[in-house]
Amino acid sequence: MRRSTDTCSVAMLFMAFAVIGCDGDESSGGLPPTASGFPGRPITLIAPANPGGGWDQTARQVRQVWTEMGILGVPVEVVNRGGAGGAIGLADFVTRHRNTPSTLMVFGQVMLGAIRTNASAVSLEETVPLARLLNEYQVVAVPAASPYQTIEELIEDFRDRPEAISWAGGSAGGIDHIMIGLMAEAAGVDPRRINYIAHSGGGEAAVAVMGGHVVAGVSGLGEWGAHLGSDRMRALAVSSPERVGERRIPTLRESGLDLELANWRAIAAPPETDAETRAWLVHALEELRASATWQAILQANQWEDSFLTGSAFEQFLVDEAETTDAMLLAIGLIE
Repeated sequence: MRRSTDTCSVAMLFMAFAVIGCDGDESSGGLPPTASGFPGRPITLIAPANPGGGWDQTARQVRQVWTEMGILGVPVEVVNRGGAGGAIGLADFVTRHRNTPSTLMVFGQVMLGAIRTNASAVSLEETVPLARLLNEYQVVAVPAASPYQTIEELIEDFRDRPEAISWAGGSAGGIDHIMIGLMAEAAGVDPRRINYIAHSGGGEAAVAVMGGHVVAGVSGLGEWGAHLGSDRMRALAVSSPERVGERRIPTLRESGLDLELANWRAIAAPPETDAETRAWLVHALEELRASATWQAILQANQWEDSFLTGSAFEQFLVDEAETTDAMLLAIGLIE
């Protein structure tokens, strides 16, 4: 990931923040602009997916908090750039918005797999990472009329007849696909035998599950939350370390699968964003994270606060890319 060494301007910027104060007031009145006058124009948040998915939800929730609290002092809009698991949005972000920090992008684990499986000409290393915002656990669900009443019953048949169990999820190589690959490994099934049916996002995958077009599906718990409360979809397990939410859905570990997995979402600035602007944007995200409004959104969506910035976040991205490559190799999606 790109780093800037303009530490002097960063230090001066944070001194200005210290004078303003961080008392947690929900109506901050907007952060003072940088010495160069940033932002000075509306902020655009790119959600590199179609409306209704996890990245879109995250972008719109960030926009809501920034707007309601007036943190940025300028309007915020969300623009969708869907396709190829985020690879199309990333290419647009890197090539068209270089040195334009008024345009930001939401991204997450799914994009790491999409970059590799789509042989993307651009990479996340070209962006300027700002902060990891949250984790979302994965849910395994079946149609409401499914004969499978427990995750144990589903895994038993999965072991015996892997190809007969069709799974719906997001893009090939994304977090949903990787989740099923990890489930296969934990169950003693060759991940290459997975019958995975990729969809453009969680919304389309949900339709496939609810319509009975697949045996089961995997997506983010918050992303499918509304469907799980309907009479068309039933949750069997979550990938969290313990039961979460009002429904107290059993965990995969309870079924005997030694597995927990959290999808994460983050925000990046475009290439050539300077250190002063980066620091300003990180502070704007820290203000968002500290707000009661954002914490309520996390709780309502069953998202976990996993805020991370700086060099620790950059190292996290390096480690995640290595883990993703290993799983894609096991599934057979890359060589």
